[in-house]
Amino acid sequence: MVDVARARKLADRIKVVVAETLETRVKDPRLGFVTITDVRITGDLQQASVFYTVLGDETQKAETADALESAKGVLRSEVGKQTGVRHTPSLTFFADAVPENAAHIEDLLAKVAAADAEVHRVAAGATYAGDADPYRAPRVEADDDSSDQS
Repeated sequence: MVDVARARKLADRIKVVVAETLETRVKDPRLGFVTITDVRITGDLQQASVFYTVLGDETQKAETADALESAKGVLRSEVGKQTGVRHTPSLTFFADAVPENAAHIEDLLAKVAAADAEVHRVAAGATYAGDADPYRAPRVEADDDSSDQS
């Protein structure tokens, strides 16, 4: 039976340990300004997916990915020491796509806001295409004495 709370706690601890180890022990010059954003662990606690972001261009991102792959053994041994689990999970690093997706959504929202402002600008000087009140008014019945005769 999978203990979800234990897996979540272990994932949070792995996130902290990896971030601290990258900051203090790993001295690879290829390692850029990296931030560990999330860690997800399988239910059997054997595989940990570590998500990260890098501030910089594509070459810095590629160099950071290489540096993380080469430091994987050091990071895994430090995770094993500091977590105290029987089997240390293997670490797999993934570049987090959240910042790129957020930037794309922000661009789309800016385009929509500009289009909305244009619609409001055009609508400010617009007039009705037909009458000002296009709905039919209810008929007013005239008092007609001839209809009362039978």
